[in-house]
Amino acid sequence: MTPRTAEERQREIVRAARATGSVDVAALAAELGVARETVRRDLRALEDHGLVRRTHGGAYPVESAGFETTLAFRATSHVPEKRRIAAAAAAQLGDAETVFVDEGFTPQLIAEALPRDRPLTVVTASLPVAGALAESENMSVLLLGGRVRSGTLATVDHWTTKMLAGFVVDLAYIGANGISREHGLTTPDPAVGEVKAQAVRAARRTVFVGVHTKFGAVGFCRFAEVGALETIVTSTLLPTAEAHRYALLGPQVIRV
Repeated sequence: MTPRTAEERQREIVRAARATGSVDVAALAAELGVARETVRRDLRALEDHGLVRRTHGGAYPVESAGFETTLAFRATSHVPEKRRIAAAAAAQLGDAETVFVDEGFTPQLIAEALPRDRPLTVVTASLPVAGALAESENMSVLLLGGRVRSGTLATVDHWTTKMLAGFVVDLAYIGANGISREHGLTTPDPAVGEVKAQAVRAARRTVFVGVHTKFGAVGFCRFAEVGALETIVTSTLLPTAEAHRYALLGPQVIRV
C-alpha cells in the first residue's frame, strides 16, 4: 500500500533508512509515488525531528534511544575513512603506557594499529578489541566485566563502571554516536554513556575518533563535553570551517 499521508510517508522513509543505512531521493520518490520535492520536504521534516541527516541526494538515519546500528553494520560503512582515522589516532599514543580503547569499529581499528614493539596495557569493555590484542606479546589486556550488549559485543552496567573507576589511564580513545558543539558527545544507551563517561574521568588525555557523519548528530545521553577532549581525529570530509569551530572549544582537531 502506498503511504497516503505525510506522516505515513515519513514513517516509511525512516524504516527504509534504518533497514539499509541510507535512502536516495529519486528512489524514494519512485517507490512512494510522489514528487522528489515532496520527498525532500519529508526529509527536511525528519531532519528537524532528529531522525535523519540529509546528504546530497538523500539521507541516512540518526541513531537514537530507539535505534542503534550494530557493530556488524558499522564494519561495512565508511571503512576507508575509518582506517585513515584509526591510523592517525594510533599515532597520537605518544609515551602512553596505559590506554583505554572504547567499543565500536573505529576503536577496534585503532587497537589493531597500536604498536606491538613496546609494553602497553590496554583497558577495554569491547570483546572484539580484547580478542584482537590478547595474543600480542607486549600487550597486557584488561577486559572490563559486566553485561555484554549483543549488538556491540561490549560490557556495560555497574560492574563495568566500578572496575573502570579503579584505574587512571594515560590515554582514552573514545567514540560516540554523535558529537555537537552545543550538546557535546552523545550515545543512545544510558548504560553505554556511563562507561564512556567513566573512561573520560579516568583518563589523563582523551582522544575522540569519529567519521564526518558523527558531527552535528545528537543522541539521547550526553557523557562528555567537547572541551574535555585533548584531540579530535576525523577526516577531511568534515569541512575546515566546522573543524575550526570545534577547535575553538579546546581540542586539537586532526583531519586525515
